Amino acid sequence: MTDSPALPAPENATGFKEWALVCDLLVQGKQTVILRKGGIHEGRGGFEWKHRGFFLFPTWFHTQAEKLRGESPQTSFPPEEERTSVDVGGYATLEQVWKVTDWARVESISRFHAWNEEVVRERFVYDEESCLHIALVRAWRLPGRWTFPYSKSYGGCRSWVSLPAEGLDLLPQASPAMSEAEWQQTAGELRALLD
Repeated sequence: MTDSPALPAPENATGFKEWALVCDLLVQGKQTVILRKGGIHEGRGGFEWKHRGFFLFPTWFHTQAEKLRGESPQTSFPPEEERTSVDVGGYATLEQVWKVTDWARVESISRFHAWNEEVVRERFVYDEESCLHIALVRAWRLPGRWTFPYSKSYGGCRSWVSLPAEGLDLLPQASPAMSEAEWQQTAGELRALLD
C-alpha cells in the first residue's frame, strides 16, 4: 500500500511473546492494541515496553480461544513443552503506551480488542496496583511465515526474547496490516479515549 510509511529498520531481532490468536488478529489488521500486565520474570520494576519494534512471537495454551470474544478458530496447538519450531507471521511497531489505572477507561476500549472482560479484569487487578499497560501498535505482515527452531531460552513467563538475526532480512518486504487511513482512524479513536 503506497499510502503507508516505510517500516523503520531495527538493530536487533527481538520477539514479543503474545497469544498466537492475538498475533493473528494483529497481523490481519483486526486489532491494534496489546494489553499487558507483565510476566513473573520481568524484573523488580515490572513490565516495560523496552523496544520500539518487535516480531510477534506466538505462544499458546489449550484454553486460549475460550478467553477471546468472537469465533474460536479450529486451530489446535501442541503443548508449549512439546514445541519444536516457531512460526512468526508479523512484526509490530510501538506507537503509544498508556498506563491505565481507571477500570472505566479500560472498559471503554473493549471494542478495540478480542479479550473477554474476565481476562482483562484478571490482568487489571493482578497485583497490589490495579493497572494495565495499553499499547497502540502498528502491525506489519511478513512476506511469508518465518520458521525457525524453538529454543528453551524462549520459554518462561517473560515478554521479550532474542530471535535469530536472519528475521531482519524479511522486514523490507513487510506490508502494513491496515491501510494508513484505517490505522489513523483507529489510533485517533483510541487516543480520544485514553489521552
